Amino acid sequence: MRIGELASRTGVSVRSLRYYEEQGLLASTRSPSGQRHYDEAAVERVAFIQLLYTAGLSSKTIADVLPCSYAPSEQTSDAAADRMAEERDRLTHHIDELLRTRDTLDELIKINRAHRATL
Repeated sequence: MRIGELASRTGVSVRSLRYYEEQGLLASTRSPSGQRHYDEAAVERVAFIQLLYTAGLSSKTIADVLPCSYAPSEQTSDAAADRMAEERDRLTHHIDELLRTRDTLDELIKINRAHRATL
């Protein structure tokens, strides 16, 4: 199928599909005139890539995780699980930082309100 049909079937823009190719997340063959052609498996692969993006993973991390889907083995499965766990830990740390920042802002709001009441 050509890129427009893949875009239509997956709900992903042509621009995004080209980006996925640039990042090594998706592969196509080229016609003699240079048009991209995808096999049927590309539909599921794009859906999986979208799921990984929705989970907050970067294209670099997705490239690290994808081998478990197209070359499944204990090794690729373990590597994907480890990489996703690293990302989860990174997100947890970021959430903790955001919570501390919010708590600090709450304290500043409280101080501001107390000061405002004295005016």
